[in-house]
Amino acid sequence: MGMMTALSTPDLDIDVDLRERSVPDRPWQTVVWDDPVNLMSYVTHVFREYFGFPRAQAEKLMLAVHNDGHAVVAEGAREQMELHTRAMHDYGLWATVRQAPE
Repeated sequence: MGMMTALSTPDLDIDVDLRERSVPDRPWQTVVWDDPVNLMSYVTHVFREYFGFPRAQAEKLMLAVHNDGHAVVAEGAREQMELHTRAMHDYGLWATVRQAPE
């Protein structure tokens, strides 16, 4: 029983440290990563359908994902980028949120 009690205590300090290290004036980004599953045509379709990008922009971003391994598809407030990331997951794409580099 003693071990279960110790394991069930979450370490909240890690999350707090990460939040404190983020720089408030830098925007956040939704990054889509290359994966071995989704076809290039499907990734282009998702970018057009979800973000409303014109075909040329969607294809350019898809090629960045394919050739460079990732592409920044949106930038802005953290909460909005988290929503975009969840939406990309719903479409079956691999996406993450990060703070824009300096």
